Amino acid sequence: MTGLDATDRAILRALVEDATLGSAALGARLGLSQSAAWRRVRRLEEAGVLAGRRLDLDLAALGFGVTVFLGVKLAQRGRTTLAETERALTAIPEVQTVEHVLGLYDYRLRIVARDLSDFERVLRRRILTLPGVGNVEANVLLSEERLPGPI
Repeated sequence: MTGLDATDRAILRALVEDATLGSAALGARLGLSQSAAWRRVRRLEEAGVLAGRRLDLDLAALGFGVTVFLGVKLAQRGRTTLAETERALTAIPEVQTVEHVLGLYDYRLRIVARDLSDFERVLRRRILTLPGVGNVEANVLLSEERLPGPI
């Protein structure tokens, strides 16, 4: 969908700020009726511009004090398919994202753990034991300065 107008963009900005806004509140904020706001949101969903809403959890408050970005290089292509590797990686609960990337590594993972020894357990017992996983490189997140926001 390329035909976004100013109202569509305003809806997207409002929902990025607060994804819990209902049609009535969204309409009131943007000067639209509830039904007009609902129709526009529905059209954005059907076009794939809005691909769901998510809840951001405070990982530290839940006991996950460490976030690690892990670069994963596959050992041998062909021994296991990319789809099998991706399925196995996404099945690990501590792995928050699996990104197939171009560069030194084949995958970039975002992993949360309670502490470094918990991360080591996930790495040794769950990731390094997967068929096809070769070299890995870990980068521990020290701080996050910018959270995702409107484009």
